[in-house]
Amino acid sequence: MKSIAVLTGGGDCPGLNAVIRAVYKTAHSNRIKVYGVKNGFKGLVEDDLSLLGSENVSGILPRGGTMLGTTNRDNPFRYQCIDRGELVYKDMSQRILFNLKKRDIEALIVIGGDGTLKIASEIAELGFPVVGVPKSIDNDLPKTERTFGFDTAVSIATEALDRLHTTAESHHRVMVLEVMGRYAGWIALHSGIAGGADCIIIPEIPFKWDSITDKIKLRQQKGTMFSIIVVAEGAKPINGEISVARLVNNCLETIRLGGIGDKVAHELENLLGVECRSTVLGHLQRGGSPTAYDRILSTRYGEAAVNAIINKKFKTMVALQNNEIVPVNLIDVVGTPYLVPATHDLIKTGRSLGISFGD
Repeated sequence: MKSIAVLTGGGDCPGLNAVIRAVYKTAHSNRIKVYGVKNGFKGLVEDDLSLLGSENVSGILPRGGTMLGTTNRDNPFRYQCIDRGELVYKDMSQRILFNLKKRDIEALIVIGGDGTLKIASEIAELGFPVVGVPKSIDNDLPKTERTFGFDTAVSIATEALDRLHTTAESHHRVMVLEVMGRYAGWIALHSGIAGGADCIIIPEIPFKWDSITDKIKLRQQKGTMFSIIVVAEGAKPINGEISVARLVNNCLETIRLGGIGDKVAHELENLLGVECRSTVLGHLQRGGSPTAYDRILSTRYGEAAVNAIINKKFKTMVALQNNEIVPVNLIDVVGTPYLVPATHDLIKTGRSLGISFGD
């Protein structure tokens, strides 16, 4: 093995640069050249690759985002092109294989979430050696106990809950914090426990309005005139629909969730007659420096991805299992999100603490 390439796809995430750094350093130790692909799969199609050197990865360990750039809009198997003045979609998979092979690149490391890794598995099916790295602040990928970026997102959400506590208590308000997670409630669950939320509303447990109001009324009866609610963006009431902010064409994930926080605050204000405010963390959860845990996990993933290539463990994703990084079949990762089980230990812990899950 003489040359490999690495790309980052999908949304940005704390820890991406730490993975890239570990990939380069591990490969360099094994006398393997590393090409960086700019802006995800678009860089493979447009032949936008450059050879990485030590100067490229120096100092990037604590840096948020990705030095390579990323996009969640460019699928090489359905690539947007202008042909004779008209918008068309073309299969550019053979072009990306040509662009890789003309540089004698022998394997590709793809860092991304479900949509990005799905494309990676399709490239692997074409016969090109691929290894995936699990990236997601949502922690919603199966076969791994943790995706990098999740710990940082939870830390940011927890700090937000800490800050909302003081203003909620001062003004006797109900404060609602909407966090990311798509259809998984991991960020809401972990930050809700860590941040002392009174109600944790997640997609896996459709909620009833009276369950939430009963919890708030009980606190009021005990003389506590404020409450803290954390709600995942994919949460919905029983027999209700998820809140969709907008639809985006030509994107790996066309549905943009959002708005449930405002809906919860508005409805509770009408039902209870108390002042309710909503805060949406949004992309604050994606930005900034990764936590120490995410830096370590990202570094372990990057090192393991290169070793998987050296050991010819292709069509795999490196995963955290029992505190060890192991290769798992890439095809088993895509298509089925890792959701919060109703019997999860943190659900049990929350109920023991008197936290309402809205059911």
